[in-house]
Order: sequence, then structure tokens, then C-alpha cells
Amino acid sequence: MFPFSLGEVSRVCLTSCSKTYCAMEKSKALFTGLKCRECGRLYPAVAIHVCEFCFGPLEVDYDYPAIKKLITREKILSRPRTMWRFKELLPIEGEPTVGAQVGCTPLVKADRLAKALGVRECFVKNDTVNYPTLSFKDRVVSVALSRARELGFTTVACASTGNLANSVAANAASAGLKSYVLIPADLEQGKVLGSLVFGTNVVAIHGAYDQVNRLCSEIAGKYGWAFVNVNIRPYYAEGSKSMGYEIVEQLGWKLPRHIVACMASGSLLTKLHKSFNEMVKVGLVDPSEFHIHGAQATGCSPISQAFKANTDIIKPVAHPKTIAKSLAIGTPADGFYAIKSMRETGGSCEDVTDPEIVEGIQLLASCEGIFAETAGGVTVASTKKLVAAGKIPRNESVVLCITGHGLKTQEAIAGHCGQPRLINARLSEFDEKIYQADNKK
Repeated sequence: MFPFSLGEVSRVCLTSCSKTYCAMEKSKALFTGLKCRECGRLYPAVAIHVCEFCFGPLEVDYDYPAIKKLITREKILSRPRTMWRFKELLPIEGEPTVGAQVGCTPLVKADRLAKALGVRECFVKNDTVNYPTLSFKDRVVSVALSRARELGFTTVACASTGNLANSVAANAASAGLKSYVLIPADLEQGKVLGSLVFGTNVVAIHGAYDQVNRLCSEIAGKYGWAFVNVNIRPYYAEGSKSMGYEIVEQLGWKLPRHIVACMASGSLLTKLHKSFNEMVKVGLVDPSEFHIHGAQATGCSPISQAFKANTDIIKPVAHPKTIAKSLAIGTPADGFYAIKSMRETGGSCEDVTDPEIVEGIQLLASCEGIFAETAGGVTVASTKKLVAAGKIPRNESVVLCITGHGLKTQEAIAGHCGQPRLINARLSEFDEKIYQADNKK
């Protein structure tokens, strides 16, 4: 699981770094290093992601008292409208060098969708318009690559179900970094082209995402590249928190009562939880009750199945079968922690079939004019089921996290949206076949 020692990992980091000392020795950053989620052991802020003692995952640890003295609502509001207005809570030492324009996507008050879902109030956090690749992955990649540059890496890479590949390819190109993206061979063509166009090295693997990810771990160990979701994962994952910070600001410095997020690895959901707790911890919002709910596709729903079975033992899905390929991770790295977050906040979990996913995409598009990819259809359809089951009370407010644009997964709805009506270029035909047909009493 972790085939090299901390010393070897540190040497990989420092060999690839133009400087000859550990980044933490020169850092004046507000993050203090890495900490094991399980045993609490501390590590320097280098390119490692697993505890060498208990094999638990590492995450970034912060000096919250220092942050509380520095960060205020007024300071945040005075900054440019990007995710980096919350830079004290993100793990880089200086200013961002990659993705400086990412974030601050709209929070749409979705009244028509609220009515369709049967809930009093609904908001859509619309990351379908995130810069530059139209998904929330631009948030995590901007943090990961900015940190990778601080650590001296010149080659970056990832294992991806599509959106992450697009974002690594685009952001690496803009930063002049060499990049490799490894993907399952059966990804949607829109996502494959959305990586190739940036000149990255796209490697398609026969097999599911989990096989791709295992190969990436081996490559990272051998070549010492910065794999954003392997050895750089602790920094990468923190980028998701920016979505939570923005939601709180856009709600008028209030925590959402209910929030629904789709789950692949489960990382986004856990980082939303962390972001809300941090906002309270550093004094930016008053504490209040909030509930985090998860959404998965039934064809690959290991987290949802474990949650419903009231267990934290997640049974891997060897062969995912769903149109929501971006969520098709059979062995979710953060599944245990996603379940923990849902339970701690009194949230719940749902999963939906492929037809329900298509209906969810169409519902969001027809109600709010937002075209989401299949993951967004999962979120909308799961929310509908959560409301119907009383898990989200009808008289309360909910925020839906929509994570990617529908132009990336057009195949999923092809044949489900009807066909254009064909006429000749004559007014008489328009009158007869279109206008009169549409206005029959």
C-alpha cells in the first residue's frame, strides 16, 4: 500500500526540487504540515500522502489561531473574486502560481427547481462555469499545481475519470508544466478531447478507474512526478474547501441548512464539512446546524450502500455500470470519512439509476437553464428522493453542488431530448406545422 519509507519520499521530493532543503524549513505559511487522520502523527509539508506508521491518509494541518487573527470578512471582500480570496485557509506558501482566476462561481437561487423538488428554498452552486475547464476540479488542480511548483516539480500527472484530466491538462499548459493524464479507455469522447486539445500526454488504460489509480501510484513512486491525486493528494483535496467557503459567503455569511454533493471518492463531501467547521473556527460565521447529504449513481454506489446498511465497511465495486462515469470509483479513498461526515451532521445518502440521472439533468436544465453533466443529474435526482423521503424537510432550504458542464457528457442524454422539427423555409409551413400546431385549443 505504501512501498517506500518517509525518508525515501522526502528524497524524491527534494531531488526534484531546485532547492536542497525541505519546504517546511523555509515556510512561513499558515499550514503547519501534514497530519495523519487516524493516528495524528505529524509530517513535514512535502509530497507524501500516507502515514508510514498506520497507513492512514494524511491531510493538511493549519495554525487556526494565527489564521483567526489575520482573516476577516472585510479582508475577504476586498480581494478579487476568485477562490484565492480565502488563501489563508489553502495550503500554499505564497501567492498562487497556477489557476489564479479559478472559483467564485454563481450561487443561483433556484425557485423553479425548488418547486419541482417540493422544497421551500433551493440554491444551485454552479461550477459548470468554473474556469478554465467547466468543472469543480479546477479548484483542486489550482491548489495542487501551485503547491507542486513550490516543491520544485516540473512534471505533473493524475489518474482521472475525465474532469480532473481536463483540468490538469489545461492548467499545466498555462503554467508551462509537462503533464500526463491516465484515464479509463471507455471515457466520454468530450472528456478525452477536452484533455488532448491542451497537448498533454493522454494515456488510456484498459480497465476501471481503480486499476488506473493503482498504476499511477506505481509510476509516482518510480519517477517522482507530482501526481495530484496520489503524492500531492493532501494539498489537492484542500481545494474543494473553496466551494464551501464561497457558499457561506454567498448565503450572507451563513452555513447552509442542507447541502447535497455527489460522491466518487467522497473527498468533496468531506471537504465541504471541513470548510464549514473552519469558517466557524476562525470566526467568519456563527455556529449553526447543518446537514450534509451524499449522492451516488446506483451502478457504482459503494458509499451509499454502506451508509444505508448502517456500516462503515465499504464493499468495493469491481465493475461499475453507470452513465455517470465521473463518479465510477469502485474503491472510494474517502468513503469512510464521507460516511462519518454525513452521520456527524445528521445527513443522509441516496443513489439513483441511469434513467433517474437523465431525468435529473433535464429537470435542472428545464427549470434553471443549467446544463449539468451526469454527476449533476445524480445530485438533482438524489435530492428529489431525499426530499420525498423526508430526509430533507420540505419547509427547509437546500444547496445543490453541481460540479461539471453537460457539454462533457452529451452521450448520456442523446436520444432523450427529442428531435428538431424540420420544415422548408416558407412562412406558410411555419404557420401550419409550428405555430398552429403549438397553439391548438
